[in-house]
Amino acid sequence: MENASAKELKHVLGDLYHCHPLLIEDAIKLNQRPKMDVYKNHIFLTFFAVSEELEPREIGIVIGANFVITIYKDPLPFLDQLYHTCQEVEDRLRHPGSILHAILDRCVDDYSVVVDHFDDRLDRMEQAVYQNPGIRIAQDIFQLKRSMHQLRRVIVEERITLSAITHHSFPYTREEDDVYFLDIMDHISRIVDSLDIFRESLTGLLELQMSMKSDRMNEIMKTLTIFSTIFLPLTFIVGLYGMNFKLIPELNWHYGYVFVWIVMILTSGCMWYFFKRKHWF
Repeated sequence: MENASAKELKHVLGDLYHCHPLLIEDAIKLNQRPKMDVYKNHIFLTFFAVSEELEPREIGIVIGANFVITIYKDPLPFLDQLYHTCQEVEDRLRHPGSILHAILDRCVDDYSVVVDHFDDRLDRMEQAVYQNPGIRIAQDIFQLKRSMHQLRRVIVEERITLSAITHHSFPYTREEDDVYFLDIMDHISRIVDSLDIFRESLTGLLELQMSMKSDRMNEIMKTLTIFSTIFLPLTFIVGLYGMNFKLIPELNWHYGYVFVWIVMILTSGCMWYFFKRKHWF
């Protein structure tokens, strides 16, 4: 049921399938975190799929003895494909547990697409920082970390729901279906681990950029300090011979100007050689 009105949901869930009023209320609002509500004759699951824009989309799933109903607002093409596949494949519609597995498995498979997208963006950010440490990338990093945090919170809660399906007496799955749901849990666990690694990498990337900026600033300050240090004695020499005293012998020398230049050049050269020996630049 895609983008169904409240009236349609009340008719289908309430009048036709006799669902609990709280379930109908949750199905109408569709503003839940991943959860599983168990009622007398049916179970309500909230799960999240990924849209073509790589945004999480909530799906309400009602499971009964001989039916599975999906409720969602935004278009999810894979559900239409899954519906036609279930009709074409023999025995696919014979048990609600297999249909539920197909839905959840497809949702989790699409999470891998999001993880690959995050991986590609992280690689591009790393290359950009190495090429230009001064690039403005902090805002993108925080935005990506926020998206990862949002997706991780959803996935972790979905893992709890899957654990409840596999480790408790879930009335609408067969014993042989447990291994398939455990496989979905394994996929989710790997996705959570990948998201944790990406979040740590983003934090490290931000620290790396700050460190590279700091190193570059230190190099600039060191270069400026060296030039300032070299010009400091030259300024002293120029200031010494620029004083307004009459009795300065060098002022009356025929080669006094050349002598000052020689002293300044020798002073600069000695300081440059000293800095070079000390590996200060």
